[in-house]
This record gives sequence, C-alpha cells and structure tokens, in this order.
Amino acid sequence: MATITQPGLAQAILEDPETGLRWAMRDYAALVQGILRRILPGRENDVEECMADVFVALWRSAGKIQRQQIPVRAWLIVTARNMGINRYRQLSRRVEIPLTEEMIRTLADLPIDTTGEAAQEVGRLVAAMEPPDRDIFLRRYYLLQSSKEIAAALGMSVSNVNTRLSRGREKLRRQLREGGIHHG
Repeated sequence: MATITQPGLAQAILEDPETGLRWAMRDYAALVQGILRRILPGRENDVEECMADVFVALWRSAGKIQRQQIPVRAWLIVTARNMGINRYRQLSRRVEIPLTEEMIRTLADLPIDTTGEAAQEVGRLVAAMEPPDRDIFLRRYYLLQSSKEIAAALGMSVSNVNTRLSRGREKLRRQLREGGIHHG
C-alpha cells in the first residue's frame, strides 16, 4: 500500500477515521515511538500511552492540519515531543525540563505564556521552515539528535548543520519578536 501524501492523510482521517488512523500508524508509529522513547527511556507503558494520545490528537486535529496545510510528519514530531515532555514532567514532578542554552535564549524573547500559545507558535514556525532547515531543527530540538547524528543522517558536514541551526535560531527569534504572541 502506498504512503498517503500530505495533506491527503489528514483528509483520509476526516473521511474515514479508522482507515486514516490505520494509515497514520503504519507510516508514523515508529517515528512517534522513537521520539517518545528518547524522552521517556525505560518507561514503555508511558511511551505506549503517550503514543495513543498523539494519534488521538492527530484525529482530533485533522481538520486544522488539512485547512492550514501543516505537514503531518512535522505535526506528529512536534506533538509527540510536547506530549512526551508533559508526561515526563508529570512523572518526575519537576517544574521544568532542561533546555539547551540556545533555545533558552530564543524563547527568552517571549512573554510568560500560561496558555501554551508560545510553544504552539514555535512549533508552527519550525514546521513552516524550508527543508533541510526544518529537518535539522526537528532532529535537533524535537528528536534530540546531536549535530553529528544530524550530519550523518542528512549527508552534511557537522559545521554546515551547526551554521544552519545558528541561522535558524536567529530567524526564529526575529519571527517571534515580529509576530509576537498575542494574549488576551
């Protein structure tokens, strides 16, 4: 069976949720599970529960994904990462997850966000990046891969990956400052 193209997968979920979700699981379960295992190592039950939550969220968000033409793969990566971190927080009862210095500086421009809007905006901006920058950002900040792992996977040099990450963070900071997160 051929892979359903995006946004065809979102359309398939809207038209026939059972079949659409079966296709989504076939194409993306390993990716989602891999992300969750990195965030929740050794917690297989939590990984499985989170994975189910991610695909339920995909079903609930299919209309929005289709309307906004969000790449399903990118949406799943961002959602799996966020749900995994939320589960990690619940399990560890920690207030915050350590972020890399670069992302702390990038997110420092945002106002205090109690609604989750900032994280959604960052996710939207990352999903809207052009390849290979989107892939590099997703691999670094959502799949938690090292620059060396990213370089090997994408056939690039480590210095090229690091340069693209640096430029991408600067562009993200600029977009966040210009677009702002509007509260109220």
